[in-house]
Order: sequence, then structure tokens, then C-alpha cells
Amino acid sequence: MTPTNAPRINKTTANKPTANKPTISIVVPVKNEAGNVVPLIDEICAALEPYKPFEIVYVDDGSDDTTPAELSEKQNTCPELTVVTHRRSAGQSRAVYNGIKQASAPLVGVLDGDGQNDPADLPALIEAYRAFEAEGGGLVIGHRAKRKDTAWRRFASRTAFRVRFALLGDDTPDTGCGLKVTRRVLYLDLPYFDHMHRFVSTLVVREGFKVKSVPVHHRDRTMGQSKYTVLRRAAVGLVDIFGLMWLKRRARRPGEISVARATGPGMTEPAVDIEKGL
Repeated sequence: MTPTNAPRINKTTANKPTANKPTISIVVPVKNEAGNVVPLIDEICAALEPYKPFEIVYVDDGSDDTTPAELSEKQNTCPELTVVTHRRSAGQSRAVYNGIKQASAPLVGVLDGDGQNDPADLPALIEAYRAFEAEGGGLVIGHRAKRKDTAWRRFASRTAFRVRFALLGDDTPDTGCGLKVTRRVLYLDLPYFDHMHRFVSTLVVREGFKVKSVPVHHRDRTMGQSKYTVLRRAAVGLVDIFGLMWLKRRARRPGEISVARATGPGMTEPAVDIEKGL
């Protein structure tokens, strides 16, 4: 049953062949990012040229500017583009979650739609994830070592890191970075709550997987304005941390899972599936 307060969702897909399923989907949440849409999509396409076929999933979280029109127009020339639309704004966490839910590829990347994340960093994260997965890795996340933010925002981020590390044991240096690569099925298995996008590393570790940080660029915002304030983030973040402490205490993992299936016609022994890191 769909909750009555859930955002109404509309999905449009550009005319494109369906023979080749994409190997990776890039999810981009946006709200009122007119002017940033087309340049960022072009940059994503250029960065992912070696990874064809790929998919770009934009989630319009209730924009009331020309963002919807720009996305619709871009679909005419970008067959990789899928647009998911919220009739009303539901926040970045829900936008990311719904984008990943609608994604077609087993591997997903995420980046912010304001243009400050550099799509040229995506290949490094993808390759890092592919190598890291064999070691029990579940998430590769960007680390904006040289952030293009005010001194006040940088101070707030350092303070938030210390609090997260003290209360959650999460030593990820930049959990707020929008650049991430993970498995679609893993992300959708994480417990959902508003603002969860800032705690994905903690949730992934809770599921028994490892997290790796990769240095990425951080660019100046050239259009639009930030949707958040430092004080608002701090207020909701502290409440979320206490909730995550509760979730962590109740995590129970069986370790490696093996599944033995019944012998079928022509089979000499039962098939065994094994999932690691759970």
C-alpha cells in the first residue's frame, strides 16, 4: 500500500533502444536548478562515454522554475536520460531513493544536481568500487578535500564529523559528499528515513559492508542557490544520529549466507548461492 503522504511520481523515458541494458545508472536529484541541467547532463555523458550503455536518471523534486521544461527538452537529444518527477517536494533523500528505485542498472552512481560535483570524477569512483567490491566493499564515496564553501560551513562539517565519529563510530571524512557509487540492491535494502542520504556510509557498514573514500573535486556553484542552512542541518542531524544509534544496536547479521536449491532435471547436485558481507 502506498502511504497517503507519499509524493506523486511520474516517470518519462527518452525514446531509446531496449536491447542493451545499462551497466550503470547515474541518479541526480534536483529542485529548481534551471541553467544547471543541460551543462551537467552533457558533462555526465562525456565522463561515461567509456561505460556505454549507461543511464542518467534525473529526479525533479517538485521544481517550480524551468527545470522540468529543460529536462523534457533535453530528452529529445539525450536517449540515456530518464526523468522522474515528484508532484510535490519530498526532500533530497526521497529523491535519491526514488531515482535509484527507478534505475535500470545493477550499479548506481549519485551526484548532486547543483554542478558542484564534477562528473569527471565518476570513472575513478566506478573503478574504485569494482576493485573494492571483491574486498567486501559496499560503497565508494567522494571526499571533497578542497571544498568551495564558506569557513562557517567547513567548520560545521568538521564538527559534524567529530560528533558522528564519537557517537556512531563512522570515520568517513565527508559523508555529505553527493558523489557515491554502490549496488542498487544494497541501497534499496537500507532502512529509509528523511535525510538518510547523509548517513549512507553508516547504514552500509551496519549491513556488514566496507566503505571507501576517494578524493574528488568540488566546484563553485555558478547558478541557483543552496537549499540548506548550517543550523537546519545541525538540528535535524542530531536527531537522526540518535535514531541511527538505535538502529545500530539492533542490527543482527548472519554473516555469510548460503542457499541450497533443489536439484532440477539434468542437475547432478543442488545449486548453492552464497552472499558475502551480510
